[in-house]
Amino acid sequence: MRLNQIFQRLTSSSLTLAAAFALGGVTWASSTYKVLYSFSGGTDGGGVFAGVAPDDKGNLYGTTSGGGSHGEGTAFELIRNSRGKWSETVLYSFCAQPRCSDGASPQSTPVFDANGNLYGTTNGTSFELSPHKDGWTFKVIYRAGSASGYTIGGKGKLYGANGGVWDLSRDTDGWSETFLHIFCRTNCRDGENALAPPTFDAAGNLYGTTEFGGNFPPNCPGSAGCGVVYQLQDLGGGTWKYRVLHHFAAFHNDGQLPFAGVTLDSKGNVYGTTLYSGTSSGTVFGLSPQQNGSWKETILYNFPNPEKNGGAPVGGVTFDNQGNLYGTASAGGDPVCSCGVVFKMTPQANSKWSYTVLHRFKGTDGYGPGYNLIFDSGYKHLYGTTAAGGSGGYGVVFEITP
Repeated sequence: MRLNQIFQRLTSSSLTLAAAFALGGVTWASSTYKVLYSFSGGTDGGGVFAGVAPDDKGNLYGTTSGGGSHGEGTAFELIRNSRGKWSETVLYSFCAQPRCSDGASPQSTPVFDANGNLYGTTNGTSFELSPHKDGWTFKVIYRAGSASGYTIGGKGKLYGANGGVWDLSRDTDGWSETFLHIFCRTNCRDGENALAPPTFDAAGNLYGTTEFGGNFPPNCPGSAGCGVVYQLQDLGGGTWKYRVLHHFAAFHNDGQLPFAGVTLDSKGNVYGTTLYSGTSSGTVFGLSPQQNGSWKETILYNFPNPEKNGGAPVGGVTFDNQGNLYGTASAGGDPVCSCGVVFKMTPQANSKWSYTVLHRFKGTDGYGPGYNLIFDSGYKHLYGTTAAGGSGGYGVVFEITP
């Protein structure tokens, strides 16, 4: 299961690299942290291995991999009342149908379409939750799922990735799947095993990462490869052109094993994270298009001191409206707990980036943040999740005011 694999890698990375840390110029910033909800692992759900999605009213929606009425996960809603308190409602408990034909153990962040319908995945299905005056209606739309979840595209198409990149489109007979690219066609130099859905640019092209493939030994120490960043260019008429923008482990301190997807800025630059690097406990990287058509990678931050300032980032990065980047590191931070941190990166005049720790998790307030943060509509608050910890022990949804 991907959840156990993540925690095994985080633990290994933190313990191995903490012994080799180097003190860096990292700032501690004053920020306000608040737990909005702590899961108990019971009927309310537990094990939050995905982020949350906001609706147009500021309510938050997500999934848990366990708990619920049948012990196999939930889709939930968090609503804030007029006094600023948040309450949880379980919209659906999975494995309610015989042989779990409705799916089980969802591990992806749900997404909204323009009509307010919510889409997500389980270990074997893709589903839709549609709102109505008396609640929500659950429907399996496709008998296949992926831990990556979906990105919403034009005409309401859903784009996902795992062994390839595909879309789901609705027609008069239901939903149909079309593969845009299948990985591992050339000895996996084109990548293998995508763990996050692709991201659109302004021109309608898709960008993403694969965990494995790309460079192999001796460039990459792992026998499965160190991963790639890819682009799928929309040529029109349903035709897509696949291209690898970067093979990781390209140089000594380059990143290895990207778990998250990527974020783009207004200039078309691509940003993301890797779980490891050749010299530290992970990286934040940027890729910029060059005039000759190539792409140049820049390491914005190597995590040199995981024990104090976090390491092993599993989630991606998020921009605010001032050009700052925010993210999480899933391990390190507090020397006793090693429960992870929330960080901020600010661009400097010399093309460098400064790294600031906004919050160090201590377990009782969450443990293992690993999924993309989101801003509210006014860029005042960031929302995120942890896989475990909190007062209930099974993960939290949190708010942080930078």
